[in-house]
Amino acid sequence: MQLIVDRENQYRRLDKFLRNQLTTVPLSEIYKFIRTGKVLVNDRPVKKASYEIDPGDKIDLLVDLSLYKKKRKELSAVPLKLDILYEDDNLLVLNKKPGISLHPSERTKGTTLIQGLLFYGDRHGFQPYLVHRLDRDTSGVLVVAKNLRVCRVLSRMFKERFVEKEYIALISGSLQGHGVIDTPLDGLESLTEYTVIENFQNSTLVSVLLHTGRTHQIRRHFASIGKPVIGDILYGDKMINKFYRERYGLRRQFLHCIRISFADPSQPRRLQIKAPLSEDLEDVLRGLRR
Repeated sequence: MQLIVDRENQYRRLDKFLRNQLTTVPLSEIYKFIRTGKVLVNDRPVKKASYEIDPGDKIDLLVDLSLYKKKRKELSAVPLKLDILYEDDNLLVLNKKPGISLHPSERTKGTTLIQGLLFYGDRHGFQPYLVHRLDRDTSGVLVVAKNLRVCRVLSRMFKERFVEKEYIALISGSLQGHGVIDTPLDGLESLTEYTVIENFQNSTLVSVLLHTGRTHQIRRHFASIGKPVIGDILYGDKMINKFYRERYGLRRQFLHCIRISFADPSQPRRLQIKAPLSEDLEDVLRGLRR
Protein backbone atom coordinates (compact mmCIF):
# COMPACT_ATOMS: atom_id res chain seq x y z
CA MET A 1 0.00 0.00 0.00
CA GLN A 2 1.24 3.48 -0.84
CA LEU A 3 0.25 6.75 0.87
CA ILE A 4 1.09 10.29 -0.18
CA VAL A 5 1.49 13.01 2.42
CA ASP A 6 -0.32 16.24 1.62
CA ARG A 7 -1.20 19.36 3.60
CA GLU A 8 -4.61 17.97 4.49
CA ASN A 9 -3.40 14.77 6.12
CA GLN A 10 0.07 15.78 7.28
CA TYR A 11 1.24 15.03 10.79
CA ARG A 12 4.85 15.85 11.61
CA ARG A 13 5.60 12.42 13.07
CA LEU A 14 5.43 9.25 11.01
CA ASP A 15 3.61 7.29 13.71
CA LYS A 16 0.89 9.93 14.08
CA PHE A 17 0.36 10.00 10.32
CA LEU A 18 0.02 6.23 10.15
CA ARG A 19 -2.28 6.09 13.18
CA ASN A 20 -4.58 8.56 11.42
CA GLN A 21 -4.50 6.74 8.07
CA LEU A 22 -4.61 3.09 9.13
CA THR A 23 -7.86 3.12 11.08
CA THR A 24 -8.32 -0.66 10.97
CA VAL A 25 -4.85 -1.50 12.27
CA PRO A 26 -4.12 -1.81 16.02
CA LEU A 27 -1.60 0.72 17.33
CA SER A 28 0.74 -2.04 18.49
CA GLU A 29 0.89 -3.37 14.92
CA ILE A 30 1.64 0.09 13.47
CA TYR A 31 4.62 0.47 15.78
CA LYS A 32 5.71 -3.07 14.89
CA PHE A 33 5.61 -2.17 11.16
CA ILE A 34 7.92 0.78 11.82
CA ARG A 35 10.25 -1.10 14.17
CA THR A 36 10.73 -4.01 11.73
CA GLY A 37 11.49 -1.85 8.70
CA LYS A 38 8.21 -2.44 6.84
CA VAL A 39 7.55 1.27 6.39
CA LEU A 40 9.40 3.08 3.60
CA VAL A 41 9.54 6.85 3.29
CA ASN A 42 10.60 7.91 -0.21
CA ASP A 43 11.80 4.33 -0.85
CA ARG A 44 13.97 4.15 2.27
CA PRO A 45 13.04 2.10 5.38
CA VAL A 46 12.44 4.24 8.46
CA LYS A 47 12.50 2.56 11.87
CA LYS A 48 11.99 5.66 13.99
CA ALA A 49 8.38 6.38 15.02
CA SER A 50 9.13 10.08 15.56
CA TYR A 51 10.61 10.52 12.06
CA GLU A 52 9.42 13.81 10.57
CA ILE A 53 7.51 13.71 7.30
CA ASP A 54 6.62 16.51 4.91
CA PRO A 55 3.98 17.15 2.23
CA GLY A 56 4.94 15.31 -0.92
CA ASP A 57 6.58 12.37 0.89
CA LYS A 58 5.70 8.92 -0.42
CA ILE A 59 5.08 6.24 2.19
CA ASP A 60 5.01 2.55 1.25
CA LEU A 61 3.83 -0.21 3.60
CA LEU A 62 5.32 -3.65 2.99
CA VAL A 63 2.48 -5.46 4.77
CA ASP A 64 -0.77 -7.16 3.85
CA LEU A 65 -3.38 -4.78 5.26
CA SER A 66 -6.22 -7.10 4.22
CA LEU A 67 -5.47 -8.99 7.44
CA TYR A 68 -6.84 -6.05 9.38
CA LYS A 69 -10.43 -5.91 8.20
CA LYS A 70 -12.12 -5.10 11.46
CA LYS A 71 -12.42 -1.36 11.88
CA ARG A 72 -10.70 -0.10 14.98
CA LYS A 73 -13.16 1.05 17.58
CA GLU A 74 -13.70 4.79 17.35
CA LEU A 75 -12.33 6.70 20.27
CA SER A 76 -15.26 7.79 22.39
CA ALA A 77 -15.63 11.21 24.01
CA VAL A 78 -16.07 10.82 27.76
CA PRO A 79 -16.72 13.51 30.39
CA LEU A 80 -13.62 14.10 32.47
CA LYS A 81 -12.81 16.84 34.94
CA LEU A 82 -9.93 18.87 33.50
CA ASP A 83 -7.70 21.12 35.59
CA ILE A 84 -7.24 23.98 33.10
CA LEU A 85 -4.26 26.27 33.70
CA TYR A 86 -4.60 28.39 30.55
CA GLU A 87 -6.86 28.56 27.49
CA ASP A 88 -7.22 30.75 24.40
CA ASP A 89 -8.46 30.24 20.82
CA ASN A 90 -5.48 28.05 19.90
CA LEU A 91 -4.20 26.48 23.10
CA LEU A 92 -5.42 24.53 26.09
CA VAL A 93 -2.91 23.92 28.88
CA LEU A 94 -3.76 21.44 31.63
CA ASN A 95 -2.42 20.38 34.98
CA LYS A 96 -2.43 16.65 34.27
CA LYS A 97 -3.34 14.50 37.23
CA PRO A 98 -1.31 11.36 38.05
CA GLY A 99 -2.70 7.94 37.25
CA ILE A 100 -4.32 8.81 33.93
CA SER A 101 -2.99 7.65 30.56
CA LEU A 102 -2.98 9.95 27.55
CA HIS A 103 -4.17 7.36 25.03
CA PRO A 104 -6.01 4.03 25.29
CA SER A 105 -4.06 0.82 24.80
CA GLU A 106 -4.56 -2.88 25.36
CA ARG A 107 -3.40 -2.42 28.98
CA THR A 108 -5.24 0.83 29.73
CA LYS A 109 -8.15 0.74 32.14
CA GLY A 110 -10.64 3.54 32.59
CA THR A 111 -11.02 6.87 30.79
CA THR A 112 -7.97 8.33 29.09
CA LEU A 113 -7.08 11.99 28.85
CA ILE A 114 -7.64 12.18 25.09
CA GLN A 115 -11.21 10.95 25.61
CA GLY A 116 -11.83 13.72 28.11
CA LEU A 117 -10.28 16.24 25.72
CA LEU A 118 -12.52 15.03 22.89
CA PHE A 119 -15.57 15.55 25.10
CA TYR A 120 -14.42 19.05 26.06
CA GLY A 121 -13.52 19.87 22.45
CA ASP A 122 -16.93 18.73 21.17
CA ARG A 123 -18.62 21.18 23.49
CA HIS A 124 -16.31 24.08 22.74
CA GLY A 125 -15.93 23.62 18.99
CA PHE A 126 -12.38 22.38 18.48
CA GLN A 127 -10.36 19.24 17.77
CA PRO A 128 -7.69 18.54 20.44
CA TYR A 129 -4.13 17.60 19.46
CA LEU A 130 -1.65 16.43 22.07
CA VAL A 131 1.64 18.25 21.43
CA HIS A 132 3.89 16.29 23.82
CA ARG A 133 3.61 13.50 26.39
CA LEU A 134 3.65 12.91 30.11
CA ASP A 135 3.85 9.39 31.51
CA ARG A 136 0.75 7.96 33.16
CA ASP A 137 2.11 8.54 36.66
CA THR A 138 3.76 11.90 35.96
CA SER A 139 1.72 14.99 36.77
CA GLY A 140 1.98 18.62 35.71
CA VAL A 141 1.83 20.96 32.73
CA LEU A 142 0.51 19.44 29.50
CA VAL A 143 0.05 21.51 26.31
CA VAL A 144 -2.82 20.75 23.91
CA ALA A 145 -3.29 22.43 20.51
CA LYS A 146 -6.79 23.28 19.30
CA ASN A 147 -5.98 22.95 15.60
CA LEU A 148 -3.53 21.12 13.37
CA ARG A 149 -1.61 24.27 12.36
CA VAL A 150 -0.73 25.15 15.93
CA CYS A 151 0.04 21.49 16.67
CA ARG A 152 2.59 21.43 13.86
CA VAL A 153 4.23 24.67 15.00
CA LEU A 154 4.46 23.57 18.63
CA SER A 155 5.66 20.07 17.73
CA ARG A 156 8.56 21.59 15.82
CA MET A 157 9.31 23.96 18.72
CA PHE A 158 9.50 21.01 21.10
CA LYS A 159 11.72 19.07 18.71
CA GLU A 160 14.07 21.99 18.08
CA ARG A 161 14.37 22.78 21.81
CA PHE A 162 12.60 26.12 21.78
CA VAL A 163 10.43 25.02 24.70
CA GLU A 164 11.73 25.15 28.27
CA LYS A 165 10.43 22.34 30.48
CA GLU A 166 11.08 22.29 34.22
CA TYR A 167 10.31 19.29 36.41
CA ILE A 168 10.45 18.63 40.14
CA ALA A 169 11.73 15.21 41.20
CA LEU A 170 12.61 13.48 44.45
CA ILE A 171 15.58 11.21 43.97
CA SER A 172 17.20 8.60 46.14
CA GLY A 173 20.49 9.49 47.83
CA SER A 174 22.36 12.75 48.15
CA LEU A 175 23.30 15.35 45.53
CA GLN A 176 24.69 18.84 45.95
CA GLY A 177 24.48 22.04 43.95
CA HIS A 178 24.04 21.93 40.20
CA GLY A 179 24.92 19.36 37.57
CA VAL A 180 24.32 17.85 34.14
CA ILE A 181 23.73 14.24 33.10
CA ASP A 182 24.63 13.73 29.44
CA THR A 183 24.65 9.94 29.04
CA PRO A 184 23.31 9.12 25.53
CA LEU A 185 19.98 7.29 25.49
CA ASP A 186 19.02 4.95 22.66
CA GLY A 187 22.20 6.07 20.88
CA LEU A 188 21.05 9.70 20.84
CA GLU A 189 22.34 12.85 22.51
CA SER A 190 20.53 13.34 25.83
CA LEU A 191 20.98 16.22 28.25
CA THR A 192 19.40 16.62 31.69
CA GLU A 193 20.30 19.60 33.89
CA TYR A 194 19.48 19.62 37.59
CA THR A 195 19.67 21.98 40.56
CA VAL A 196 19.27 20.83 44.15
CA ILE A 197 16.34 22.44 45.95
CA GLU A 198 16.42 20.64 49.29
CA ASN A 199 18.30 17.78 50.93
CA PHE A 200 16.70 15.21 53.23
CA GLN A 201 18.28 12.37 55.16
CA ASN A 202 18.31 9.84 52.33
CA SER A 203 16.84 11.74 49.38
CA THR A 204 17.16 14.98 47.43
CA LEU A 205 14.54 17.27 45.91
CA VAL A 206 15.74 18.62 42.57
CA SER A 207 14.61 20.99 39.85
CA VAL A 208 15.23 19.46 36.42
CA LEU A 209 15.51 21.15 33.03
CA LEU A 210 15.15 18.87 30.00
CA HIS A 211 17.27 19.92 27.04
CA THR A 212 16.32 16.85 24.99
CA GLY A 213 13.17 14.75 25.00
CA ARG A 214 14.07 11.07 25.08
CA THR A 215 11.66 8.44 26.37
CA HIS A 216 11.70 8.37 30.20
CA GLN A 217 14.76 10.63 30.06
CA ILE A 218 14.67 11.98 33.61
CA ARG A 219 13.96 8.58 35.13
CA ARG A 220 16.63 6.82 33.09
CA HIS A 221 19.28 9.50 33.61
CA PHE A 222 18.99 9.61 37.40
CA ALA A 223 18.89 5.80 37.54
CA SER A 224 22.09 5.78 35.46
CA ILE A 225 23.98 7.64 38.22
CA GLY A 226 22.59 5.41 40.95
CA LYS A 227 20.04 7.93 42.21
CA PRO A 228 16.69 6.84 40.76
CA VAL A 229 13.47 8.82 41.04
CA ILE A 230 11.67 7.63 44.16
CA GLY A 231 8.52 5.66 43.37
CA ASP A 232 9.69 4.71 39.87
CA ILE A 233 8.71 1.05 39.47
CA LEU A 234 10.57 0.62 36.17
CA TYR A 235 14.02 2.08 36.86
CA GLY A 236 13.87 2.60 40.63
CA ASP A 237 14.73 0.67 43.79
CA LYS A 238 11.97 -1.68 45.03
CA MET A 239 12.92 -1.47 48.70
CA ILE A 240 13.11 2.33 48.69
CA ASN A 241 9.80 2.55 46.84
CA LYS A 242 8.20 0.23 49.38
CA PHE A 243 9.50 2.36 52.27
CA TYR A 244 8.10 5.57 50.78
CA ARG A 245 4.79 3.90 50.01
CA GLU A 246 4.37 2.61 53.55
CA ARG A 247 5.85 5.59 55.40
CA TYR A 248 4.62 8.51 53.27
CA GLY A 249 1.82 7.05 51.14
CA LEU A 250 3.66 7.62 47.83
CA ARG A 251 2.04 5.37 45.23
CA ARG A 252 3.70 6.64 42.05
CA GLN A 253 6.95 8.18 40.86
CA PHE A 254 7.77 11.55 42.42
CA LEU A 255 7.95 13.47 39.16
CA HIS A 256 5.99 16.60 38.23
CA CYS A 257 6.27 19.02 35.31
CA ILE A 258 6.03 22.30 37.18
CA ARG A 259 6.64 24.79 34.37
CA ILE A 260 6.64 25.09 30.58
CA SER A 261 7.70 28.23 28.73
CA PHE A 262 7.45 28.85 24.97
CA ALA A 263 6.77 31.50 22.35
CA ASP A 264 3.05 31.87 21.65
CA PRO A 265 2.47 30.55 18.08
CA SER A 266 -0.21 33.18 17.45
CA GLN A 267 1.06 36.34 19.17
CA PRO A 268 4.43 38.07 19.73
CA ARG A 269 4.81 37.07 23.37
CA ARG A 270 6.22 34.31 25.51
CA LEU A 271 3.94 32.13 27.60
CA GLN A 272 5.10 30.72 30.91
CA ILE A 273 2.65 28.34 32.56
CA LYS A 274 3.10 26.72 35.95
CA ALA A 275 1.30 23.85 37.68
CA PRO A 276 1.44 23.64 41.49
CA LEU A 277 2.88 20.47 42.93
CA SER A 278 0.12 17.89 43.37
CA GLU A 279 -1.21 17.14 46.83
CA ASP A 280 0.19 13.60 47.07
CA LEU A 281 3.71 14.90 46.44
CA GLU A 282 3.25 17.78 48.86
CA ASP A 283 2.23 15.23 51.49
CA VAL A 284 5.51 13.38 50.99
CA LEU A 285 7.51 16.59 51.43
CA ARG A 286 5.60 17.54 54.56
CA GLY A 287 6.36 14.10 55.97
CA LEU A 288 10.06 14.38 55.14
CA ARG A 289 10.30 17.85 56.70
CA ARG A 290 8.80 16.57 59.94
